[in-house]
Amino acid sequence: MKKLLGSFLIMLLLGTLAANAQRDSLINQDSMDNVMLEAYESKIAAIEKQRLEDSLMRAALEKQLNSLKTTDNLKKEELKAQLDEIASRESKRLTLKMSQIDSLRKNTKGYPVLGVMGDTLFHIYTKIGASRPEERAENISKKIKELYDDDFLVVDSIYVVSEDNLADVIYDETIIMSVSEMDALWNDTTIRSLADSYALEIKASIVQARKDNSFVTILIRIGLVVLSIFGIWLLIWLVGKGHRRLLKFIAGRKDDWLKDLSYKDYTFLSAYQEFKFIIFISRFLKWVIYAFVLYIGMPLVLSIFPFTRGYSIKLFGLIWSPFKSIIFDIWNYLPALFNILVIILVMNYVIRFVKYIFSEIENEKLNITGFHTDWARPTFNIVRFLLYAFTFVLIFPLLPGSDSDIFKGVSVFIGILFSLGSSSAIANMIAGLVITYMRPFKIGDRIKIGDTSGDVVEKTLLVTRIKTIKNEEVTIPNSAILSGNTINYTSYSQNEGLIIHTSVTIGYDVPWQLMYEALIEAALRTDLIMKDPKPFVLQTSLDDFYVAYQLNAYTKEASKQALIYSNLHQNIQDVCNEKGVEILSPHYRAQRDGNSTTIPSDYLPKDYQAPPFNVNIKKDKPE
Repeated sequence: MKKLLGSFLIMLLLGTLAANAQRDSLINQDSMDNVMLEAYESKIAAIEKQRLEDSLMRAALEKQLNSLKTTDNLKKEELKAQLDEIASRESKRLTLKMSQIDSLRKNTKGYPVLGVMGDTLFHIYTKIGASRPEERAENISKKIKELYDDDFLVVDSIYVVSEDNLADVIYDETIIMSVSEMDALWNDTTIRSLADSYALEIKASIVQARKDNSFVTILIRIGLVVLSIFGIWLLIWLVGKGHRRLLKFIAGRKDDWLKDLSYKDYTFLSAYQEFKFIIFISRFLKWVIYAFVLYIGMPLVLSIFPFTRGYSIKLFGLIWSPFKSIIFDIWNYLPALFNILVIILVMNYVIRFVKYIFSEIENEKLNITGFHTDWARPTFNIVRFLLYAFTFVLIFPLLPGSDSDIFKGVSVFIGILFSLGSSSAIANMIAGLVITYMRPFKIGDRIKIGDTSGDVVEKTLLVTRIKTIKNEEVTIPNSAILSGNTINYTSYSQNEGLIIHTSVTIGYDVPWQLMYEALIEAALRTDLIMKDPKPFVLQTSLDDFYVAYQLNAYTKEASKQALIYSNLHQNIQDVCNEKGVEILSPHYRAQRDGNSTTIPSDYLPKDYQAPPFNVNIKKDKPE
């Protein structure tokens, strides 16, 4: 019960805050309405001045007309013509006033005249003399309250007195309110009819207030309040008790009802997680029901007494207005939403068609001169991005709030953040596009970028990933690739063959013909080296102690260079050893007298012996 009373007080506080906020908005609206009415008054001031002049002139003309003799017909016709002209101006004046009022109706708000119990009887839209609409409404409401407080009031003594362009609602010697021509035009009726309807509203309000404030009525309403509060408490108690029984019922049967939700070896939800989820949903629904009961019950309680009905309406509107606004906004947004769906549907099929075209190019079913097949996918990605951007441009004006200053400010802020924080990323993206159309390499190529060699495993707009022969993954930004040199070992290897080369240094004592023969034979013994074209040898330098020979051979396996080089070096050693050729790398000089050859013993005769040292002494001739 304490929680219920606390909730009740919170709801009252929220209603009061809403009323204050609404009052502030009303003040701002009042200022706008006053400005508009001032403009209206200034526009019709000249018309009103002309009306007064016409009224005086009409009275004078009617007086002259009545004073004429019956035989003076010519003068009578002249006076009647002048009166008809005044009547025509009067009609035009009323039409002009009505058009002005029609333009004001769209934006101007009326000020309510309140009855004794705070109920709205009617609204005041115009001013009379120096009294503004809000001042008139307040004064009329105050006088109605004073009449109600008069114990000797005779309601039937309230009556209406009409004058030229004005009618007063009077009780005794008190003018409760005045009705002007502008009031009648605003309500699209006559002055007298409007004054009579206002008088009836005032009478009915006082009679109903006296009836509502009778002792028996107050007792009945107190009983209704107590009954309503008890009903709210009973509903909350029943919901809580039902919730506890429901949880107990589910807990007793969870082993039979709840099973693990799994697919193959992966369990999406265990039985315990399902039970916890059911508990959460049940508690959530319980609080939703509590809120709904309070939402319906509190305004019901407040609506019982007339002096709290205003809070009831405000409290009900405080919660219902957002939902109502959302529903109406969604309903009003449906045409724009349908436009967005149509745009998305059309662009989806356009993108599918473009994808089909580029897939045909990629699969070499459609050939376009000068357009390479490996350009198909990146070009499609670019075209798809542009189509998405164009779709967003078409949809953006249809988004809710797209024309608001907040939406524009957030868009500009995000754009600034993106431009400041992604300059390097954009540079890499542009470099990625340039690299795509330069075609320096493709997926699977063996390349060398800077000091990094390996196979290309991934190409993106931002980076290129290379797998080295040691199974290392190296990520290189595209901007670095574009600013440096790239060596592609694969591009010509399949058609012309990649030339691998290695150098050896041999002493001058070995004939070059023998070395050519030995190196070519070593190349032909090596696996993955092509027999045709035939390997060839170049002499790259003649140094102090040896000749530098470069062996060149063709291969189509650019990605297996390490293995080919290793086998080639082994075969060079074997052939040179077989032919008795010493490889003088690194530098050294062999003193043959007394020193063994550098050729391995497996390649030497079994009776091989190191040569002895030879010492030659040359004697000088005697004198």
